[in-house]
Parts: sequence; C-alpha cells; structure tokens
Amino acid sequence: MTNHKVLVVDDEPAIVDLVRQLLLRRGYEVITAVDGDAALQMIYDAKPDLVVLDLMLPKLSGWEVCRRVKEDEEVRSTPILMLTARREDRDLVAGLELGADDYVKKPFSTAELSARISAILRRSKEEKTIKQLTNGDLYIDLENESASLRGVELSLSLTEFRLLALLTERMSSGTPEGVGKTVTRETLLSCIWNSLEYDTRAVDVYISRLRKKLNDGKTPALTIQSRRGRGYRLVWELQGEI
Repeated sequence: MTNHKVLVVDDEPAIVDLVRQLLLRRGYEVITAVDGDAALQMIYDAKPDLVVLDLMLPKLSGWEVCRRVKEDEEVRSTPILMLTARREDRDLVAGLELGADDYVKKPFSTAELSARISAILRRSKEEKTIKQLTNGDLYIDLENESASLRGVELSLSLTEFRLLALLTERMSSGTPEGVGKTVTRETLLSCIWNSLEYDTRAVDVYISRLRKKLNDGKTPALTIQSRRGRGYRLVWELQGEI
C-alpha cells in the first residue's frame, strides 16, 4: 500500500468517480474537487503528492490553477497531470508551458492513466544515491529537487528539473570540459517519461522552456544544444560561439 495523496479535479462526476475508484484500488489516498477555486485551496491546505487536473473547469480554469501553482514557491514542486479533451496542439503546448508535468487526453484508458500517475510519483519520490550535481556555476540539489545558476534559484517544474539533472549528469562526464554528452530523445523518453511512445512534441516544449529558464543573459551561457537526428546536450557557451 502507498501513502501517496492524489487530488483529482474535474467537474464531471463520472470522471471523478472513475479516477477516484481506480486510485483507491491501487492504495492511494484520494481527495477531490469540482472547480478551480476549490482545487487551488486544497493544494495549499492538503499538500497532495500529485494533482490530476482537468483543464476545462468552472470558476478557475485548469490553466490558471496550473499557472498559480507553478509560480508559487510554496507549492510549485507539486506534480500536475493534465486531463484534456481538447485536441489542438496549442492547448497542449499552453498547458505544458505553464509547468504541467504530464498529460492524458480524454477519453483515456484507465491503464494509461494509472501508469502515468505511477511514473510521476515514482520519479518524485525515488531514492537517490547522489545528493547533488555541480558543473561550473550550476548547482543541483537532487534530494530537495532544486537547482540554482550563479547563485540564483531556478523556477523549474518537476519534469524540467528531471531533464536538467539528466543533462547535467551527462555533462559532468562530457568531453571536452564544459560540453555534455548528447542525450538521445529515446533516452529522455525512457528516463523522464518511462515510455518510448510519449508525444515528442511535448519533449520539444519542455526543452524549449528549460532553455529559456537557463538564459540569464550572462557569459558563459548555459544552454541546451539540439543535435539534429541525435538528441540534446548541455553546454557552456562563450558569447559569439556557434
């Protein structure tokens, strides 16, 4: 059995009941909300380990709930899995750019939803033998899941943090100094999302968003290079380098 607490937010009673029963059978503690205002309050009061969040909610949309959570230091590390019935790429991208950690499209299979929830919780609670990573002016605290660049803490979602940690691990052993080893897209999908079938557009969104957060306008710049047909690598670049 597990002590993980999951907040399920949806204004459709049938969906709430379906997800609630699924999670209860798997040993999770489940709390629920039917609108955005109630969800936001419960995130602060109940401190859930994960939020399963519908986007189309009354009072306060799922997008707005996500935005407020990810901008508040007190709760921004709370993982959010979006439920969306919308199919447009721009809606998916908008949710990911706000800091959501994963998504499932409606109608969904209970097996897929359960697997996504388990993967997020496993990643967020897994024990780490290495407590920190450092490379130049980048410091990563694996135990507390926080990162800072030149002494300034980075505001990262859980998935962004995992991506940065993975790229930094490969950078620490990279050659030459200051250039990380290339991490393939398949490796990212396997290590971060535990799947090789994850939508690669979401990977691009996360990489793009993380790249922007690493850009502090200082030299040497820490950036993520895209290597066509190969993957991504983390590098320190001097101004003017290609």
